[in-house]
Amino acid sequence: MKIGLSKFLELKTKPMQSFSETEHNRLQEEIKLLSHNLKELNQIGVALSSEHDHDKLLEMILQKSREIASSDAGSLYLAEESEEGGKVLRFKLAQNDSIQAEAFKEFTVPIDRKSLAGFVAETGEILTLDDAYQIPNGKEYSFNSNFDERFGYRTKSLLVLPMQNNLSEIIGVLQLINRKKSKKTKLTPDSVEENVVPFDQKSIELVSSLASQAAVCIENNLLCKNIERLFEGFVTASVTAIEQRDPTTSGHSARVSIMTVGMAELVDRADRGKFRDIKFTREQIKEIRYAAVLHDFGKVGVRENVLVKAKKLYPFEMELIRSRFDFIKKSIENEFLSKKLEYLQFHQGESCKEVFEQIDFELAENLKEAELCFQSIRQANEPTIIPEGRFDEVLEIARKTYRDMEGAVSPYLFSNEIKNLLTRKGSLNEQERLEIESHVTHTFNFLSKIPWTKTLKNVPSIAYAHHEKLNGEGYPLRLTSPSIPIQSKMMTVSDIFDALTAFDRPYKKAADFERALDILKLEAKDNHLDGALVEMFIEGKIYNLMREYKG
Repeated sequence: MKIGLSKFLELKTKPMQSFSETEHNRLQEEIKLLSHNLKELNQIGVALSSEHDHDKLLEMILQKSREIASSDAGSLYLAEESEEGGKVLRFKLAQNDSIQAEAFKEFTVPIDRKSLAGFVAETGEILTLDDAYQIPNGKEYSFNSNFDERFGYRTKSLLVLPMQNNLSEIIGVLQLINRKKSKKTKLTPDSVEENVVPFDQKSIELVSSLASQAAVCIENNLLCKNIERLFEGFVTASVTAIEQRDPTTSGHSARVSIMTVGMAELVDRADRGKFRDIKFTREQIKEIRYAAVLHDFGKVGVRENVLVKAKKLYPFEMELIRSRFDFIKKSIENEFLSKKLEYLQFHQGESCKEVFEQIDFELAENLKEAELCFQSIRQANEPTIIPEGRFDEVLEIARKTYRDMEGAVSPYLFSNEIKNLLTRKGSLNEQERLEIESHVTHTFNFLSKIPWTKTLKNVPSIAYAHHEKLNGEGYPLRLTSPSIPIQSKMMTVSDIFDALTAFDRPYKKAADFERALDILKLEAKDNHLDGALVEMFIEGKIYNLMREYKG
């Protein structure tokens, strides 16, 4: 006598005296078995609901289905939208305990009544075949024997059933092959007849129950994947929007992300040294990646002219200076032309050749001096990576004067121009530098408004610290080494390296990799960067990841 799950509670509550002793013992065994099966289904349900990796979830569903049905092999299909419209079944994976086949490639099959999986997906019916090669006449479906022929396998009993969600929508198909008398048996074509039995009602009920749980888990998992994909799209769109404001940094965030994740993976694998006890989970690696990709998002709060400022002076300021020096040169020419006219006025009839030659010589010298002043300003306008420049020349030029169109005495350079040209490093003056530095705070404020999951909650703080230095000279919080997350320290190394070697920055020439690595070493020596991380960056050749990305 066999009982189903639906009879379990009835048997538990029916008085035992109404059965004979033999029946009583048999029913007790049945109840014990059902209790075990229910417990196992519950444990499987918990395991399925806690697995967030989509591929591992599918593997687990098929594996557990085979286990509870003593199935030698099986395959799993998922329903999906086809490019032509309508739905198809995608073959996702197969398992087989008796043969070692090469990895299966995914493919799609139509949802129609010709194949076993297609028939089940279209009708929602459960198919049980005692022998795949003896399908009754008049059936619309047929068995595809290609696998058996290719690998020397013998498919006999089959159980094909739909995976339906809470709305009774079929999201996939489970196909179990060859129910064995003993799970440990490895089948050969010759041993199939002796060791394979049909799928019984109990197996069908158990696998059907598992399939229903599996469908819900798959849907939830896909929903999570879609949400994650949506967020990834938002992140990508956000970074693209920022980099369009400053096209010169295009790809910077992606490169920093790739190198920082590469460093994190090296740290995670370290088995000696200061990082041997530091391990990162998959979610923490994802957290690092998000923080690195979004580390410059706060630049949305920085004025665009400051963001893209390529030289110490803005283009319109340089044009004003150019026009000013054109006027100065014309003024010099007029001055010496006036000297010639004055000489002619007071020395009529006298030879003026020698005097004019002297005036022309002095004119040429004065024009040359004005041009040299302008060229010095142009050179001083170029930003540098290290503190250097033509500062003395700028101050000397600033002391020179000329008379403007109204005859008033004016300086060659005005105070704001002097201030900008005396910028010792880079293209930004102090006020502009502070505005650029404010992007870190803008980034933190923006990222803090995102309701991050528990596993990603540190994204804002990791991004916030990527401009801090170990000795406390960084910004915005002037943190020292113990207060700076290691994730931020790794990002800082990657960020500086990419900024040094980037070919798309108009305000500086790109440093070659060897020069950039030397600068990283100097930064570590000055206690700005973590020396062990810099060493790992160099020895692990993390910079090659950027080469591959650029390639």
